[in-house]
Amino acid sequence: MTIGKVVGGALWYALLIVVVVLALGPVVWMVSTSLKPEVQIMTTEIHWIPQTFTLENFQAVLARHNILRWTFNSLLVASVATLLVLILDSLAGYALARMEFYGRDSLFILILSMLFVPLQITVVPLFLLFSKMGLTDTYWALILPVGANVTGVFLMRQFFLTIPGELEDAARVDGANDFQIWWRVVMPLAKPALTAVTIITFLSTWNSFFWPLIVTRTDAVRTLPVGVAQFMSLRPGMAQAAQAFGQSMAGATMAALPPIIFFLLLQRYFIEGISMTGMKG
Repeated sequence: MTIGKVVGGALWYALLIVVVVLALGPVVWMVSTSLKPEVQIMTTEIHWIPQTFTLENFQAVLARHNILRWTFNSLLVASVATLLVLILDSLAGYALARMEFYGRDSLFILILSMLFVPLQITVVPLFLLFSKMGLTDTYWALILPVGANVTGVFLMRQFFLTIPGELEDAARVDGANDFQIWWRVVMPLAKPALTAVTIITFLSTWNSFFWPLIVTRTDAVRTLPVGVAQFMSLRPGMAQAAQAFGQSMAGATMAALPPIIFFLLLQRYFIEGISMTGMKG
């Protein structure tokens, strides 16, 4: 190994370390602030590790705000939406990858073009639609708009293209139809791609803020990001401002913890799923 390669590798790892520190710094500061008492928050001194650990900010958030209900709503909406996406996107991906029909490639290009449509453009017609249907401030209004997504269709199609056609031919010889082939032959092989779509959909739905903010009005269906945003603004007075910071960081920590754990548990499968989809087409 030459000196140039060693230096290049060292610089690359140094750059990665800097990126990791910059990415984790705000998270560490958020958790640290949530564990500090009020007197240690509003100060010019910087302490990454709290001098005195306290859970009073978490206790105040749980006592004063309906955060458990918001968490349940986010978990329910993200889980149901993810399940719906897995079913619909895998069906669409299988049809676009393995079935021959007129206009298939043009339809796939049209679906991909939807990636260029920003959410802000669709908000007004979506809200008017759900309002006329009487579904605002309901779980349906939160789940249906994300019940299928272009990214999932793309990943599933790319993965299905890598499956040997001989498996489908053998299944058809045994008398299986297209639906049986999709469910019994193709889907068991698609676990890496399904895991990738699961993580992407669950995290994006959990972190969704703009649409839930518009379509929800009560705590009965309000999700966690929208609920936490209710007490993130500062109030006048030093003591009250410190309390707002502490409780805001506690609420943000409670909101960020579930998706972080979810991703850490499935990150290996996520990387495998992304790498196995490839760019075949």
